Amino acid sequence: MEMIFRQLNPHACRTYLLGSEGSKEVIIIDPVLEHLNDYLKLLETEKLQLAYVIDTHTHADHISGAAALKDHTGCDYLMYKGAPACCVTSHVKEGFIYLVKGIPIKVMYTPGHTKDSLSLIFQDRILTGDVLFLEDGGAGRDDLPGGDPGEHWDSLQRILGLPDHLIVYPAHEYRNRQASSLAVQKLKNPHLKPATREDYIRYVEDLKFGPADWMKEVLKANYACARNPKAVWIPVDVPACEVKGTMTCSVNDQKVSSISPDEVKGRLDAGQEQILLDVRELDELEGELGHLPEIRHIPIDSLSSRISDLEVDIDKDIITICRSGGRAHTAAQILMQAGFSKVYVLAGGMTAWNKAGYLVTNKV
Repeated sequence: MEMIFRQLNPHACRTYLLGSEGSKEVIIIDPVLEHLNDYLKLLETEKLQLAYVIDTHTHADHISGAAALKDHTGCDYLMYKGAPACCVTSHVKEGFIYLVKGIPIKVMYTPGHTKDSLSLIFQDRILTGDVLFLEDGGAGRDDLPGGDPGEHWDSLQRILGLPDHLIVYPAHEYRNRQASSLAVQKLKNPHLKPATREDYIRYVEDLKFGPADWMKEVLKANYACARNPKAVWIPVDVPACEVKGTMTCSVNDQKVSSISPDEVKGRLDAGQEQILLDVRELDELEGELGHLPEIRHIPIDSLSSRISDLEVDIDKDIITICRSGGRAHTAAQILMQAGFSKVYVLAGGMTAWNKAGYLVTNKV
């Protein structure tokens, strides 16, 4: 039976449609909510019936379109067993499944990037999700909730044992590389090189991942089956799921200015209008370092989803604050990427502010 296979998206997130000749039933794999209307229009125009939608894993760089497709078409939504999304209709396990006429699909459990990652193997190709990208793209990052470099190595060993002729189709391709065979990946992909499990874990840990707090918010939105594509702020054109992806461009390329405690104190004494944004956790505000008077409080893990709370102040100076400066630096980058131009980090954070002997409060 001849298989129909198409990639639907115009950007780095890959969404695949597959079916079989002579049947109008199709499957969509890894849909992106932003393109929901495009998928629905395609189904209507070509008179296709969406039977199943599959996510290869819980995505951290975009909101899945699977829940909305299920709502609009009545299709079944499949993920690997244990996947936390609340609206999945069926959880699959390792082995063969038959979703379209005449085309067996082998499900292989491939955790590492996430705990619920699966790969889909066909006669001549493999959809690897984020467990394996193309060539120097390596593979998905392992620093998000559920990520585990040891499990990732185990999954890659299983993929290395598959036939060389299989064409690799990942869930992301950030630099317009063309799908190629597993044999090519064995030669060119650095994540398939380390000789031992310990080597791989050391290799991944030595890469020193960058912060990706906004990605945790995307995960939460996908756990909850969000239907609003703007439910979480997501930076554009970021190779976010690659190893070090958020360190190499966009958010982490934003250069942030710092401001000393002395300067902030002078501004407060002069009554200068500014937003003091403390991004620590609530219990830290009540802790030994306290906080500045009249702060705005948004924890760093919530900032990307609460950008709209600050939009009224987009033209004001915003000073981001944390314990010593790290989280405040990330917060400033997120704000700048979202269009805030007057953003500063309190140098040394509350540690430096306390060392200077300036006023703090513990009342929240």
